[in-house]
Amino acid sequence: MFESLQERLGSILNGLTGRGALSEADVSAALREVRRALLEADVALDVVRSFTDKVREKAVGAAVLKSIKPGQMVVKIVHDELVAMLGEEGVPIDLNAPAPVVLMMVGLQGSGKTTTTAKIARRLTDRQGKKVLMASLDTRRPAAQEQLRQLGEQVKVATLPVIAGQSPVDIAKRSVQAARLGGHDVVILDTAGRTHIDEPLMVEMAEIKAASNPHEILLVADSLTGQDAVNLARNFDERVGITGLVLTRMDGDGRGGAALSMRAVTGKPIKLIGTGEKMDALEEFYPKRIADRILGMGDIVSLVEKAAETIDAEKAAAMAKKMQSGKFDLNDLADQLGQMQKMGGMGGIMGMMPGMGKMKDQMAAAGLDDKMFKRQLAIISSMTRAERANPDLLKHSRKKRIAAGSGTDAAEINKLLKMHRGMADMMKAMGGKGKGGGMMRGLMGGLASKMGMGGLGGGMPDLSKMDPKQIEALKKQAEAAGLGKGLSGSLPGGMPGGLPGLGGGLPGLPGGMKLPGLGGLPAKKK
Repeated sequence: MFESLQERLGSILNGLTGRGALSEADVSAALREVRRALLEADVALDVVRSFTDKVREKAVGAAVLKSIKPGQMVVKIVHDELVAMLGEEGVPIDLNAPAPVVLMMVGLQGSGKTTTTAKIARRLTDRQGKKVLMASLDTRRPAAQEQLRQLGEQVKVATLPVIAGQSPVDIAKRSVQAARLGGHDVVILDTAGRTHIDEPLMVEMAEIKAASNPHEILLVADSLTGQDAVNLARNFDERVGITGLVLTRMDGDGRGGAALSMRAVTGKPIKLIGTGEKMDALEEFYPKRIADRILGMGDIVSLVEKAAETIDAEKAAAMAKKMQSGKFDLNDLADQLGQMQKMGGMGGIMGMMPGMGKMKDQMAAAGLDDKMFKRQLAIISSMTRAERANPDLLKHSRKKRIAAGSGTDAAEINKLLKMHRGMADMMKAMGGKGKGGGMMRGLMGGLASKMGMGGLGGGMPDLSKMDPKQIEALKKQAEAAGLGKGLSGSLPGGMPGGLPGLGGGLPGLPGGMKLPGLGGLPAKKK
């Protein structure tokens, strides 16, 4: 979503950090470029003006111009103002009210209200153990009520039975009553939309609000609508009174202006963002993490959380045991590649790694992308069980058969085997009982004690059992221990096993996290 803005701001701010001293003219020139970048990203004009004024006010102060690293101070100020514009802290859906808590979903037609309703219902059921009832109040759109019923079956959440001929207000009253009688904790009202804001829609929303007394009114807006989204948010807030925003299609290639403008214009928090079509593709909105991503600082905490969600704890434990014995076969490599795909593939992981956003083009040029991983998985799948367990069996005739079966050639198979050998050697060094293994374990123990994590006998703590605050604390400990800016280059390669269940780090990442056997990426010319 923010790729073009990230590139523009990255190049502008890099120009500042490379200088020893900054004049007021340098800051003004950079802010002109920042202003242009934000306007091109579809951020509302008054929001851009307010943002650049606040940055200028702080950035031309004596504390910045006389600081040891003035360029970095300006980057910090831009980052802090970006966080302030998006909202200081992430705000979850508020369920602190007598049951059943009523959530009312509003927005234009096609913004993704019905799908978002089902996603929220699933999230509240799975993560908070709530008993949820969904009700469709959309009597205008053909099959809207049937769509919600089918989504309810998919996410295993109850939906209010449809009674033909009932008005939206009657359905709202009946759903609250049914939720009370059925012992539901939450009732979500999926209201009707229009292709544009009109008076009958606003009157209907006000009537539904009066009849159901919702605790939360969430405006669902398509993040690809740009400037129009700001007017939409303002209108709904004035007429209905929204309590929060949900932005859909944040995985799209839009310019991200809606996300940056709507919070600033309405003063209402962005509570959730939709990141895909699947029912689990809904994330809480953390302003600091989004600001980190926009400025290319990565988002390690979200990456760790995603790892904790997608990684199978039993497989991770089995992998750790294998590593201790120094064994690593092609089945293990296939598991690692599969885990990477679950976590959003190379692009998704790279976007969250500090300082790695700029490496994407280099990686694409070097052929390190998700297609390469798919080819490697196809090669491994074309092998027999014995070949996967013992790659030394692979002679010319077998490679020929595997190449035909996977649609690749012998050169790609050799590359994969070389990569596997490099990773297997690393596992041996980590798990071995000899001098090298002892050194490796000593290094890990020293790292652990530095971070206040004891002897770290079993590797990283179980992240799946940690809440976001503990993960944030772990990240801060690591940064305080001098593991580089935002854990850059340290987490996957430097910690035992990298991210939990990913063995010796993320295959395919540059520098300390490179694909063994493929070498690092060419150094970027200055």
